[in-house]
Amino acid sequence: MLKADSTLKQFYSESEAAMMLGTSLARLHALLDEHIFNDGSARPQGLQLQSSDLVLLRFWHRGAQGAKVIRMPRRTNY
Repeated sequence: MLKADSTLKQFYSESEAAMMLGTSLARLHALLDEHIFNDGSARPQGLQLQSSDLVLLRFWHRGAQGAKVIRMPRRTNY
């Protein structure tokens, strides 16, 4: 998990991102497929993530229990 005193990198590999989130690579892929690549596009191989991406992924990983957040509707194919 990311600590306040951790050094931030510009980009993280998928395995580094999963480690930072404290989850498996399979769970990271599931989060990406559910929340980002949900319009029929394929998740690219060798994806590089930024620290701002990890913030959203951590939110989705933990769930929004009690959070006052309005979720965006799922995309639909037109």
